Amino acid sequence: MSDTRRRVKVYTLNEDRQWDDRGTGHVSSTFVERLRGISLLVRAESDGSLLLESKISPNTAYQKQQDTLIVWSEADNYDLALSFQEKAGCDEIWERICQVQGKDPALDITQDPIDESEEDHFEEIPETSHLVELPPCELGRLEEIADLVTSVLSSPIRREKLALALMSEGYIKKLLGLFRVCEDLDNREGLHHLYEVVRGVLFLNKAALFEVMFSDDCIMDVVGCLEYDPALVQPKRHREFLTKTAKFKEVIPITDSELRQKIHQTYRVQYIQDIILPTPSVFEENFLSTLTSFIFFNKVEIVSMLQEDEKFLTEVFAQLTDEATDDSKRRELVNFVKEFCAFSQTLQPQNRDAFFKTLANLGILPALEIVMGMNDLQVRAAATDIFSYLVEFSPSMVREFVMQEPQQTDDDVLLINVVIKQMICDSDPELGGAVQLMGLLRTLIDPENMLASTNKTEKTEFLSFFYKYCMHVLTAPLLANTAHDKTTKDQQDGSTKINPVCPDNFQTAQLLALILELLTFCVEHHTYHIKTYIMNKDLLRRVLVLMNSKHTFLALCALRFMRRIIGLKDEYYNRYIIKGNLFEPVINALLDNGTRYNLLNSAIIELFEFIKVEDIKSLIAHIVDNFYKALEPIEYVQTFKGLKGRYEQEKDRQSQRLNRYRRDARSLDEDEEMWFNDDEDDEDGESTEKRMEDDFSDSYGKFMETKKGAANGANGANNGKAAAIPPASPVVTPNSSPSSSVKTVALPPTCVVKPSLVVGLVDYPDDEDEEDDEEEEDQSPRKRPRLSS
Repeated sequence: MSDTRRRVKVYTLNEDRQWDDRGTGHVSSTFVERLRGISLLVRAESDGSLLLESKISPNTAYQKQQDTLIVWSEADNYDLALSFQEKAGCDEIWERICQVQGKDPALDITQDPIDESEEDHFEEIPETSHLVELPPCELGRLEEIADLVTSVLSSPIRREKLALALMSEGYIKKLLGLFRVCEDLDNREGLHHLYEVVRGVLFLNKAALFEVMFSDDCIMDVVGCLEYDPALVQPKRHREFLTKTAKFKEVIPITDSELRQKIHQTYRVQYIQDIILPTPSVFEENFLSTLTSFIFFNKVEIVSMLQEDEKFLTEVFAQLTDEATDDSKRRELVNFVKEFCAFSQTLQPQNRDAFFKTLANLGILPALEIVMGMNDLQVRAAATDIFSYLVEFSPSMVREFVMQEPQQTDDDVLLINVVIKQMICDSDPELGGAVQLMGLLRTLIDPENMLASTNKTEKTEFLSFFYKYCMHVLTAPLLANTAHDKTTKDQQDGSTKINPVCPDNFQTAQLLALILELLTFCVEHHTYHIKTYIMNKDLLRRVLVLMNSKHTFLALCALRFMRRIIGLKDEYYNRYIIKGNLFEPVINALLDNGTRYNLLNSAIIELFEFIKVEDIKSLIAHIVDNFYKALEPIEYVQTFKGLKGRYEQEKDRQSQRLNRYRRDARSLDEDEEMWFNDDEDDEDGESTEKRMEDDFSDSYGKFMETKKGAANGANGANNGKAAAIPPASPVVTPNSSPSSSVKTVALPPTCVVKPSLVVGLVDYPDDEDEEDDEEEEDQSPRKRPRLSS
């Protein structure tokens, strides 16, 4: 068994003055030939690799802190620390370091660090300044003491000397005794001097001094000294807050006295750093780095001690999930778990993994289902924060849990559905909580972070689960707010256009925008699941109702959803759009926008420009056949004339092919009619499309029968067939151009131009083949006023 006395964690200080954990291992001190000296070696306990190899230099200043830490600097801005599991191991290595340097192990620092800028002038320093002589600790000498402390802060050498003097004479406790005398006498001048003294001592940045100042019998007097800032008219009441207002709540009694003391100390020191001390200036930003490290290592120790106490955590989760637990108690428990998770961020990666696995084994996810459904807003907010920690740590762990739920419970209380309902029911006018939950849902349904295991089942299984049990909950507000579209279409009397149900409420519009953002993400990253859902629910038609919203941002979200669908260049989607005549609301929005040059106008034109540039023949034919008369007057861009040009070119190509094959018109018409009356599927048996609905496979079978009986030249004749109007059908069926023999299901790389990036409306440079026969017009570009379609 490994020697636990020598078990250490290796830390390095990063550029942000935060400690990074480099791993856990066992330390030894031995002679290294390559370094030509006694060195500290740390080998990882996991694989025996070398975590640290550092020669004990005679001139390096080593510091021992908190009985289990040894800190030193290897080079400029490269600080190292060894955190020992046991005090005995720290003492053993410390004695070895002192032995190599010839120092007294009783000291907590082996050298006086000398700044390079001062080392050159060391001889110039007066002899009397080599030793800092502290004035007697008396009331009449407080001003002199304050001047001395503040004067040494600019000199690294004198700071070290002063720190040693303060430690060797027990000076800190004497000063704090004077503070009590000054407060009893209401000696404001003395109290102001003590403020300067204590603040300066903190800026000495020495862990050994912090151990004294933050001990139980000294810390409140330190806080008291810091209340009397000379810049304030009246002193602050920090001690009153810490003793009366801030209450230490034990949700479950903590029996370990050392742990209780460590928790109290950490809270108070954090309060001193964050609340009492002023924000350091640019010259003081490194003065409190050791204080930050002191808090960091305290938090690591607290989390480790709590995690090792199995009875404590078991009791916490037992009460959290117990129906008999009253609301106030459960509120305290969930707030404790939230703070516990926040503290865990200080752990090294492998320990943090173990921490969250412990929480999962204790039932953190079932507990969240309970507390996220509570009416208490504070509890729900804390539960959301806990859930975000879990999702950030391991989305797969959350997915694995929720996929097991349908066997045990109904849809309404599934964890993901609880999260979706919290997003939908967020009472915050700015939807701050909804935005946070939407981000978590997006992480959970993102295929990029799903495990690529040997059988690769997580993506398939979880997405199937999500679309079966959760998608209807997510889209419920969207479908509810667009439910009356069809009736209003039927009620149009020609004289007055009835505006479909579009939410005038800004908060509802924001919520629908969030839902559309998630659905757009699904279109981009999911394949057959979202395709099946859109077609079965006729979802795009319902989304495009929102093009009439008075909230332009919501109309843009609806347009972006359609743009992502068209960006896939999937003929199933294209046939669905054509059959549903779904360009009509987009073109109406363009015409209703009138002569305004705004983001909505640019985004709509970019959509049609994409169709033109990518030469999506079926959509081009549909747009020109049905809407060109309304779009023809728009001349400030050449997009719509370009569409017409593409359409005419395709017709010419088809005519040439027909002439080449010399087929009579009657047989061609029969082939056309047969092709449009039969649903097609050009898939070559790919596994993804086998998962489509049954009507897709039926259509595929009919298409294959037709294909076998068709003439060899049918494919060439079919290229232009998208120009024809497809037959009406109550069921939306997929279709693709028969000229393509292989269809790629994965998302094709498309050049997606976000509406916000379309700065101006200009002629596009790739219109030469559409404009060869057009003459330049001298009149200024103009916009088409609104036309009724």
